[in-house]
Amino acid sequence: MAVFPAPIAGVLRRQARIVELFRDAGATSADRATTAAKLGLHEGLAFRQLRGHAVIQVVGEQGLFLDAARWEALLKQRRRIALTCVSIAVCILLGIVVTLLLSR
Repeated sequence: MAVFPAPIAGVLRRQARIVELFRDAGATSADRATTAAKLGLHEGLAFRQLRGHAVIQVVGEQGLFLDAARWEALLKQRRRIALTCVSIAVCILLGIVVTLLLSR
């Protein structure tokens, strides 16, 4: 179903690693913000997506911190979407099987 599952999985792993770096650095609030450079982060696709989802918040000119609540909400949303996709696929497969069995 997914067109490019390997690259998507890679981006998700990189996002999780970025979140881990912020947590390990203690940058989980505005007063404990840090910079991408201090964490050794390249601001690539995974980073930009986290910024777009407001998981990584900006403070001042270069300060960044992790919004852990938004990260957890994003993970919950992704799980819900994945479960919905799997459920739809199972329903389609069941429909095909029933159709094939009834057409005999």
